[in-house]
Amino acid sequence: MAHETYASCIAACNACADACDHCATACLQENDVKMMARCIALDIDCAAICRLAAGAMARGSENAKAICALCADICQRCGDECAQHKHDHCQQCAQACRRCAEECRRMAAM
Repeated sequence: MAHETYASCIAACNACADACDHCATACLQENDVKMMARCIALDIDCAAICRLAAGAMARGSENAKAICALCADICQRCGDECAQHKHDHCQQCAQACRRCAEECRRMAAM
């Protein structure tokens, strides 16, 4: 079954989506929200593509590899942005994004 083959990548995608949702919400509570705008926007995009990728893998979609390749790129951008901010939620999100990008690259190369 596809979901068993891709279990590690699916888990990384779901964890990343959750971290991005948390980060975006926490960024909205920061004093300088305008400074966090790009972080929030990338968090939202990243969470959405991670959920799409997880679903595609779970279904064994013929598009799963292409979606995961795109997911890796978006996760990398989001992780790079989050890493620039000192907030704990951003640092944790950056780590989750990088893990997900790595897993998605590995999956797309299968």
